[in-house]
Amino acid sequence: MAFHDFSDYRAVSRLKALAERPHDLTAPDGLSAERIAALRASSCGFDLLYATQRVNDEVLDALQALADEAGLVETFRAMKGGAVLNRIDGFDSENRQVLHTASRDVFTEPPAAPEASARARAELDKLRAFLKDLNRGRLVNAQGQPFTTMVQVGIGGSDLGPRALYLALKAHAVEGRSARFIANVDPDDAAEVLQGLDLSRTLVNIVSKSGTTLETLTNERLVCAALEKAGLDPARHLLAVTGEGSPMDDPSRYLASFYMFDSIGGRYSATSMVGAVTLGFALGMEAVLDILRGAHQMDLAAEEPDIRRNLPLLMALLGIWNHNFLGSRTVAILPYSQALSRFPAHLQQCDMESNGKSVTRKGEPVHWLTGPVIWGEPGTNGQHAFYQLIHQGTEIVPVEFIGFRRSQYDEDIDVHGTTSQQKLVANMLAQSLALATGKRDANPNKAFPGNRPNSVLMADRLTPRTMGALLALFEHRIAFQGFCWHINSFDQEGVQLGKVLATQLLAIMADTSADRSGAGDEGSVAAGLLHRAGML
Repeated sequence: MAFHDFSDYRAVSRLKALAERPHDLTAPDGLSAERIAALRASSCGFDLLYATQRVNDEVLDALQALADEAGLVETFRAMKGGAVLNRIDGFDSENRQVLHTASRDVFTEPPAAPEASARARAELDKLRAFLKDLNRGRLVNAQGQPFTTMVQVGIGGSDLGPRALYLALKAHAVEGRSARFIANVDPDDAAEVLQGLDLSRTLVNIVSKSGTTLETLTNERLVCAALEKAGLDPARHLLAVTGEGSPMDDPSRYLASFYMFDSIGGRYSATSMVGAVTLGFALGMEAVLDILRGAHQMDLAAEEPDIRRNLPLLMALLGIWNHNFLGSRTVAILPYSQALSRFPAHLQQCDMESNGKSVTRKGEPVHWLTGPVIWGEPGTNGQHAFYQLIHQGTEIVPVEFIGFRRSQYDEDIDVHGTTSQQKLVANMLAQSLALATGKRDANPNKAFPGNRPNSVLMADRLTPRTMGALLALFEHRIAFQGFCWHINSFDQEGVQLGKVLATQLLAIMADTSADRSGAGDEGSVAAGLLHRAGML
């Protein structure tokens, strides 16, 4: 598959010229009712309102030309079909397919990647049987009692995505069941999570593709110690989600095992068994399938060539316009939903680990901006924290708002003619307008410059299906940007160096006989650092 450098695309020159005079949202009629009606795109239950972006038809046409010239949709389709996109040409790399979409391509025939989808179906069948045994009382603890809690032990992609989805969908939890998560190797994290739990009625889901993840194995040992202290056999409480044939693929240690596959990267694994096992326990099998249905629907929608009808592609290109042409270095993800409290953290990993790259697919240095800094918190809390900078600071921060017309629990009250949910959405839309249009004031301290680009993503209600679609939307936005920038969005070599050095430091700490007095070699430097940190 041929890729071209981002700076070589003809559309890039056109966009550079257009960026010299971007649409002025603060001008008279810069944001009109007609513009709001025209700059709206819909798909999979979501509406994207992007009239508050600094674009016009000329810019959108140029972004369409960029998408076509870069072959973004064609590359996406190739990814779904099993093309080896996780690679750097001519250099040692993971050299893998990228098939997280196959984990939810289980509803239509034929699937885009039949072999990978068949494996996904097999694991779903295993999960369905496991949950049926739990639900029918065939799988209980030593006292014959049902399990009420599942603790997922993982880190990175084995934690953030499943945790974000669970918190988003707690309103749909099976009665009497809940989930907790341990990720940080900080022992206080595990101690706090386990505190107050009835361990006899707790299942622990250990998630590691390699079966060798240091932080996860350390926390597994800590959990096992707690189970043993309570007089329980860990083998009757532990589950494993791991790669087939890994050191964790051991029936003698785990009550049940589920497989994850090399073609699915950790940060893209929430719709695989990495997320499905804990979500299935806490929310039920049908909720898991609805998450997959929503994601699959967005997977199909992402194949639309017209950027005005393809939400992930449109959002990707608007991000490129803000980042590469208007010079914004960060993006704030601001969901006006408390249920999405950890969704920005998941997107932070997914985006920054994917597109935080400085070499092309050919192993050459890039000469353009790649992934922006991603951050965010739920509104309205953020309004009383960092919105000051977004409105009046020297750094222009594009914002992506996420909102819902209805609450999850439908426990709402009418105060002064409007409900709490209406007040929440009104706050979000008001922020969007304020960022775009600003406010003139003779007092410079009270003046708002405006022209702060943002968009609003709306759906009716946060459900398993809409959550699946939302997750896939952002996954594909990230992939489209990576394709356009000619980088590999599916490896994470930058994460590995720290792991290697941590292993070296731990070896020194464990070796009490090591000579730590020298100062010449790497080992001595590491020992010196440990000494000065008070760890030796």
